[in-house]
Amino acid sequence: MPSVLIPIADGCEELEAVTLIDLLRRAEIAVTTASLSTRFEGKVKPVTASRGVVLIPDTTLDEALTQNFDMLILPGGLPGADHLDNDPRIHNLLKKMSHEDKYVAAICAAPKVLAHAKLLEGKSATSYPGFIDKMNLVNTQVKQDAVVHDGKIVTSRGPGTAMDFALTLIEIMTGKEKRDEVASGLLWK
Repeated sequence: MPSVLIPIADGCEELEAVTLIDLLRRAEIAVTTASLSTRFEGKVKPVTASRGVVLIPDTTLDEALTQNFDMLILPGGLPGADHLDNDPRIHNLLKKMSHEDKYVAAICAAPKVLAHAKLLEGKSATSYPGFIDKMNLVNTQVKQDAVVHDGKIVTSRGPGTAMDFALTLIEIMTGKEKRDEVASGLLWK
């Protein structure tokens, strides 16, 4: 069974995070959500998303880093993407995943984290308007597509593209048949 790590930070975009978690689990992909915080009184600290929705991560990032994953997915939202971008553990993990030729994916504001980790060099990518398109990434072809898949990098635009993004990731990890099965069950297009 493929495995995915989704780090979630305070201020993440809940629609993106929950859509990714839900659809990937429907596809029988092992999804682990991880808080950037440490445990408090033995419990994983809840994450408050950008619109006030409270999410309970499965574990902490430090604990998740002891495991291996097939893919790392970064949800966007602000200031969630900034918290991910400011965490050296995320940058180290992105570089490790890239070095191991594993998939990394980001949506909305989070592709800027991939850019800062130098993973968009020579790649095509997309993001929410005003993020990577304003970063002067001379070696990155910035596109306006809902989802851009270039090698082991997958990026998407924002909350309205989260379903297409999740379905693309499902197809990458489990094949078109499983993608179509999940999409059909959702009455998606």
